[in-house]
Amino acid sequence: MRLRLLRRRLTISAPRMAVRSALPWPLRWVVVALVLGFCSAIALWAFEFGRDIAGLDEQDAEKLSLARAEVQKLSTEIERLKAERDQAQSVANTASTLLTAEKAAQESLLAQNRQLEINNRSLRDDLGFFEQLIPAVSGQGLTIRGLQAERLDQAQLKWQVLVMQSQKGAPEFNGRLELSVSGVLNGKPWVMNLPQGSLALKVTQYGRLQGVLDLPPQAVPKLLLARVMDGDQLKATQSAKL
Repeated sequence: MRLRLLRRRLTISAPRMAVRSALPWPLRWVVVALVLGFCSAIALWAFEFGRDIAGLDEQDAEKLSLARAEVQKLSTEIERLKAERDQAQSVANTASTLLTAEKAAQESLLAQNRQLEINNRSLRDDLGFFEQLIPAVSGQGLTIRGLQAERLDQAQLKWQVLVMQSQKGAPEFNGRLELSVSGVLNGKPWVMNLPQGSLALKVTQYGRLQGVLDLPPQAVPKLLLARVMDGDQLKATQSAKL
């Protein structure tokens, strides 16, 4: 009998066993409440400690609010200054554009003035050149009505010649102009012709030729001689003292 009871307990046909806690459920709730309270206290302590570390107490919060207000004020002031700067820059750019335009206009006026002076000088030269002309005598034919020379510097001589036909309806003259300068070079007589020898000359009513002659160093020109040639025939001649 005892052996049968022992086998029943040791085999799968043994009766079920239940393990029950010896702690009553009210005490369980008390333990849970204590644990939750302890966790809440730790969380509150961590929160307060974090605020202390971050400096987020009421006084610091007020300071932070004032700082934010000051930052906002400074941002508004910066925007205002930027707007004033942009306006001043716009005015400066406009003034710079006006100054550039005025400078360009002044340079243009100066260039026009210089050109007018050159034209005026040329007109005065032409006027002085033509003032030397006198009415030609009928039947005189081809003549040199003006011969001028101007010393530009010690090494250059500017010259111009005006050739006219006094007869109206005369045929066009095709010939050449020979020009020579005479004087003294190194204490000795000296004569110099045009480097190209002669210049082609065409005259219907009048013809004008001019140029610059390069002189040798230490040359002293004294006389300029112009001759109009038709082949080997001399048609007109004139000289001018220098």
